[in-house]
Amino acid sequence: MATKTRSRGEDGGDASGCDLCGLPTPTPPVTGDDVSGEFCCRGCLEITRTLGDAASADPETVERELAGEEESAPESAERTYMAVDGMHCATCEAFVSGTARRCEGVYAADASYANDMVRVTYDPESANLDDLSGTLARYGYGTRDPTEREAADRSDNQVVRFLIGGGVFGMMVMLWYVLFLYPTYVGFSPVVELGSFDSVYILGNIWVMTSVVLFYTGFPILRGALVSLRAGQPNMDLLVSLAASSAYVYSTAAVLVGETHVYFDVTVAIVLVVTLGNYYEDRIKRKAAGMLSELAASRVSEARRRTSEGVETVAVDALEPGDVVEVRPGERVPVDGTVREGTAAVDEALVTGESMPRTKRPGDDVLGGTVVTDRPLVVEVGEDATSTLDRLVELLWDIQSARSGVQRLADKLAMIFVPTVLVLAALAFGWTLLRGESATAALLVGLTVLIVSCPCALGLATPLAVASGIKEAASRGIVVASEAVFEAVPDVDVVVFDKTGTLTDGDMAVLRVDGDDDALRTAAALERFSAHPLASAIVAAADESGVAVPEIAADDALVHDRGVTGTVDGDRVVVGHPSLLRDEGVVLDTDTESAIDAARDEGAVPVAVGRGDRVQAVLVVGDEPRDAWNDVVAAVAADGRRDVVVLTGDSERAARRFRDHPDVTDVFAGVPPEAKAETVERLRSRGTVAMVGDGSNDAPALAAADIGIALGTGTDIAGDAADAVLVGRDIDAIPAVFSLSAGVNRRIRGNLTWAFGYNVVAIPLAALGVLNPLFAAIAMGTSSLLVVANSARSLD
Repeated sequence: MATKTRSRGEDGGDASGCDLCGLPTPTPPVTGDDVSGEFCCRGCLEITRTLGDAASADPETVERELAGEEESAPESAERTYMAVDGMHCATCEAFVSGTARRCEGVYAADASYANDMVRVTYDPESANLDDLSGTLARYGYGTRDPTEREAADRSDNQVVRFLIGGGVFGMMVMLWYVLFLYPTYVGFSPVVELGSFDSVYILGNIWVMTSVVLFYTGFPILRGALVSLRAGQPNMDLLVSLAASSAYVYSTAAVLVGETHVYFDVTVAIVLVVTLGNYYEDRIKRKAAGMLSELAASRVSEARRRTSEGVETVAVDALEPGDVVEVRPGERVPVDGTVREGTAAVDEALVTGESMPRTKRPGDDVLGGTVVTDRPLVVEVGEDATSTLDRLVELLWDIQSARSGVQRLADKLAMIFVPTVLVLAALAFGWTLLRGESATAALLVGLTVLIVSCPCALGLATPLAVASGIKEAASRGIVVASEAVFEAVPDVDVVVFDKTGTLTDGDMAVLRVDGDDDALRTAAALERFSAHPLASAIVAAADESGVAVPEIAADDALVHDRGVTGTVDGDRVVVGHPSLLRDEGVVLDTDTESAIDAARDEGAVPVAVGRGDRVQAVLVVGDEPRDAWNDVVAAVAADGRRDVVVLTGDSERAARRFRDHPDVTDVFAGVPPEAKAETVERLRSRGTVAMVGDGSNDAPALAAADIGIALGTGTDIAGDAADAVLVGRDIDAIPAVFSLSAGVNRRIRGNLTWAFGYNVVAIPLAALGVLNPLFAAIAMGTSSLLVVANSARSLD
């Protein structure tokens, strides 16, 4: 299947692309004597020089690895993404992938348990996606379009019905136990004398209600056990199903032979506790897939194309290289191309993440997905008719879909634990028979082994500790989107900070006025006629300062592509780029040139204000570092084992102040958006990497990192890719992410140590016949309660 990934080169650049990020290279390309390869910018060159050979991570090789079998798909193949309801372990992920690949016309299928998604590459002529959905549905996996919120809500409602239905019948079972069975187990007289016809009625009702709980509420668990057997990967569902089913079968047989010691209560407790835990975890995990479905909505679906007969609206997919499209103010550029007519300020924040818009003139390249802010443009479609935004979206899909599912430690160990428990139960059964005990006694011992080894404590060890961590994090303004935060953050070796919007506030504002303070009101009088973001910052600064801005007629102001000219209070005024003032005959003296250079050195934008034939002042416009950035960087690096890296698409000048911080190990400036994810991949050679960012261009890097931390004030796409999101504008909570994660990680280890220690002691006792099923159930319940109590403790 053909994948379009190249855009038209700048200045007639080489279409082969940058060796690091794949963007077009200029003519001549950026190279270095000590680095092999050709690059689109100095940022990519410096990253390769610092982190390694670009050829070692060829983008096409990475793409083939991510796509799996897709490379064998023909050009006519199509790709789709489907949301899958019902996956709740890594085994489900493997099963869904394998089942989809076996369907006719499917070339490749990759499921992701972490995202509840499956990516399918198929032949549109021979494959029937409805048949694929039907095949998966037969095993209990519902499929839907990722954008169908109602379907997701229906899935939630179905699980709630499972829990309510099971809860009602489960409470009825336990009520009958308390009134009629538990008293006899401890030597008291029951309300109804068992052994009579009444006992048959009572036990029959308990059996019916337990059957509803096991086969209705417990259906997803039973299905998971079946799937694990078909996939050849025993998981926790298999253990839970064996324990619940064994207690149910034994108790049913006991009722049939007239016994009154039955263990339907064990079946009910196991099913309800595990189902409730799975439901809670699924609610957290589904957030990833739901947000990812919104990502595609940012892409442009239609464009206005000029033809010999006028203008027609067509699908973006129908655009061909050389087509001419019109883009109005406020609209996104549909695909990468070149400006043919018009001059306008283009907001590239969605794609590049940088706050300063760029003025585009005829002959300039524009990126698909960027927003035309003030005046219309006519754009000629580039040679590949693709969008940079689309490529960022696809990159994010690839990274997140290709990541292996979140595998609970208990699920990994179940590969050994499950067969071991089965073998021990069988050996206990056989050994009891060899000792001359009856078959009933031997069966009771084997069942006791299964019950006592019920993995409730093992299964609850991680989720409950994670739930406690999530609650604590929320109280500190941290939204945890993935439990992977608690597993990986304590081991982080490198913390990467995006500069714009993360270490800085990301909002354009007037930082200072170098010269006559009255220049602010003079500039605001003209800038209010411009829609340029720099003009908006100047007008906002004037409003905030309370100065009286002169009112002038629109005819007295002329908007240029580099600023505004006009008449204010009878004087001719020029506001804008210093080159505009020179062209208009305004003399820039030495002090003015020094102020302009100083502004650029600190990464800000100098806006000159000329009045008459002299410069009145230089307005310095930019985004300021956040107040807490110094303390946050110092706190993250405090233990001395983490490197701190600053990554930005801005110039070296803008990043200089961050390089001077004693705890900052590296600063990479001038990095294009496509190279950010690749930079993170290179940094992973140093160890586990955490990425902190807020812009949409940070999304692939956030997804590529072992841990992604996004600011809540950033774009939705960045939040979608993150494992943790900070609520509010402050970055003070970043150190808390690390401290909380370390606490939760210790809690998880403690829970697992207890859970396995319990099994090491309890299983041998059960195999030796020391325990009976009742005490086994009590021990199992006590083990779970201890795990719950430990998880509920404060993390402080």
